[in-house]
Amino acid sequence: MSETDTSGAARAAEFERWANVFTAHKAFSHPSELHGVLCGRLAAGARIDESEWLAMVCEHMGLPDTAAEESDELKGFMQAAYDQTLTLLKATDMSFHPLLPDDDYAIDQRLEALTSWVRGFLEGMALSAGESLGQAPDEIRELIEDMVAISQVSEDEQADDESEQQLMEIVEYVRLGALAVFTEFNPPEKPATDTPTLH
Repeated sequence: MSETDTSGAARAAEFERWANVFTAHKAFSHPSELHGVLCGRLAAGARIDESEWLAMVCEHMGLPDTAAEESDELKGFMQAAYDQTLTLLKATDMSFHPLLPDDDYAIDQRLEALTSWVRGFLEGMALSAGESLGQAPDEIRELIEDMVAISQVSEDEQADDESEQQLMEIVEYVRLGALAVFTEFNPPEKPATDTPTLH
């Protein structure tokens, strides 16, 4: 298996884990959307404490406010998901990917997940960045406009090779866009040591 295959399989498994948690708790929302909200908030510079994040989870999943606190399984899963998402957004190897189903799903289901993720990302970014989005560089504002357009794409796509290719290209654009927003709103963390680096 190539590295791409194994990372693809890991991402597919990650989506299934989220989907299973949502199914187990009879959530009415899409797991990709909640992941998008989290990524949007983190990318816009916010860090969310545990109780606020668990409250967001409950609200998105349509659960009572205390559901995450009362379910060790849900609480543990979502805490780990938060940490992992932030780690991947910070990763220098750009290994971050939106939470989306793999190619085994029909194209309309994958498109629905993508538009849900992008809607969530825009919502999370607006919640965290607010007014400062207006002062963002032109390329970030253009990216946001593109994401708004992507979030409104309809799901009645007919599957063919061309639409498969287009979907892959859009997913990659969204992935790199999320990383660009993260880079813009999150100054690099200073290394632990103060020794100067040689170039």
